Amino acid sequence: MKLKFTLLTLFLVLISALSFAQKSNNSQSIISGKVNISKYHSREELKNLDKGELLTLYIERIEVIVNILPNIAFATKPGVTMASLGIPETKDNKKALEENKEASDTYFDSTIEFQKSILPYSDKKDLIAAILFYESTLKALHTYEDFKKD
Repeated sequence: MKLKFTLLTLFLVLISALSFAQKSNNSQSIISGKVNISKYHSREELKNLDKGELLTLYIERIEVIVNILPNIAFATKPGVTMASLGIPETKDNKKALEENKEASDTYFDSTIEFQKSILPYSDKKDLIAAILFYESTLKALHTYEDFKKD
């Protein structure tokens, strides 16, 4: 009798643990990865950098843009989830979000591979212009909420 009680208790604890483990599956953030840059630069600051440093800045800005811009209709900052937007967390919706993240990662990786092999051939002034353009785009994200007003 004591053995049956112990086995039944153990079974119930195991079932409870499994059911709570599935329910605690937190929502994934729609925006993940690098979402900000360490510093905005002036043209003069960029002119004083060597080409290798400019390439690093260029790639960093691409990473942030790839992580944010495709999802701008949902969020501009990390931490926003499907649940917080009222999107049902169905199996299909979760799968779509995961596939979107994988596609974004694949795109970013292939873009960076291309940039690292081809970008060193670009002119320094073109790199500077591109970095300044990307930075102005990232600055504009701070005013995105202004466009949502009726």
